Amino acid sequence: MISALTAVVSVAALLLAAWCGLATARDQPTKDWHLIGMAVVTLLALAQLVVGIVELANGHKAQGGTVIFLAYAVGAVLTVPAAGLMSLVERTRWGSAIATAGGLVLAALELRLVEIWGGGHG
Repeated sequence: MISALTAVVSVAALLLAAWCGLATARDQPTKDWHLIGMAVVTLLALAQLVVGIVELANGHKAQGGTVIFLAYAVGAVLTVPAAGLMSLVERTRWGSAIATAGGLVLAALELRLVEIWGGGHG
């Protein structure tokens, strides 16, 4: 797994969380721009999943186990879209809070993915 890509996904997730957290503080629901940001972060997580699958196909092994790695990587891809859908259902500041939580959860999943892969060494 590429450490730089993991760092980009993590930073993007934290930036998304901060941005949506600001909307929460301002008592605003998620807006279209937030959803676009969520889509970008999701695409980055999807790219990471694809890179991880390619690495596994090329013979690299996740030290924590392939099944666990893939489960976390797929979960990482689904985290922000799930939060985005929930934020659309809850069209209050709490929708923005849900999106904030989605970004924070993704950042935490990224840390765990590094541990599972083997400390970021690929």
